[in-house]
Amino acid sequence: MIIEFAKLPPREVYGWMTSTIAPRPIAWASTISADGRCNLAPFSFFQGITSNPPTLMFVPVNNRDGQPKDTVRNIQQVPEFVINVVSYALAEPMNATAASLPYGESEAEKFGIPMTPSMKVRPPRVTDAPVAFECTLDRIVNVGEGPLAAHVVFGRIQLVHVSDAVLGADGRIDPARLDLIGRLSGNLYCRTTNQFTVERPA
Repeated sequence: MIIEFAKLPPREVYGWMTSTIAPRPIAWASTISADGRCNLAPFSFFQGITSNPPTLMFVPVNNRDGQPKDTVRNIQQVPEFVINVVSYALAEPMNATAASLPYGESEAEKFGIPMTPSMKVRPPRVTDAPVAFECTLDRIVNVGEGPLAAHVVFGRIQLVHVSDAVLGADGRIDPARLDLIGRLSGNLYCRTTNQFTVERPA
C-alpha cells in the first residue's frame, strides 16, 4: 500500500499518523489563564527533546473549527505549564478531561481531579500523577493553518516531582511501578508493564 498524504483530507491523514506513530506517551498539561482559571487537557504528540537544557515538547492541534485549544490560549497569556505523566490508574480521569468544555471551565473541578500548587510555576499539578514536570515556555512553533494545524510548544523543565511510590530500592524509576499508558489509535491504549530487554551495542 502506498499513501500520498497530499491527496487526503487532514482528518484522514491524522488517522493514519496516529495509528502508525505509536505508542505515544501522553502529556496531561495543566495551564492557567491570566485571570487564574485552570485548564487540564491530554495530548499524545509529546516527547522529551534534550537534557541540555532540559526541554520537552507537546503539540496541541487546532480544534475542528481551526481555533487554538484552550491550552495554547492559556500559555500565550501565562507562559508556564505543568506536564503530568499518566499512569494506568489515571487513565479514566485523563480521558474525561479530553471533553470539550467552555473556555475557562476547569476540567479538574468538573471531574473531581485533585490538584496541588506547583513550586516554580503558576499552574497547579495533578496530585496523583507519578511524575510532573514544571515548565516555563521556551517557544511556540506554529505549523500549518486551520483545523488540525499545530502549535508545537517547547518547555524548559524547571523542576520535576517524582512520587516515591514509583522508585525502586536504588532510588531510580521502576518502570513497573510507574505503569504509564501510551496512546495507540482511536480508543486504544497500551501499558508500559509489558517489557523486554535488548542490549545496546558498544
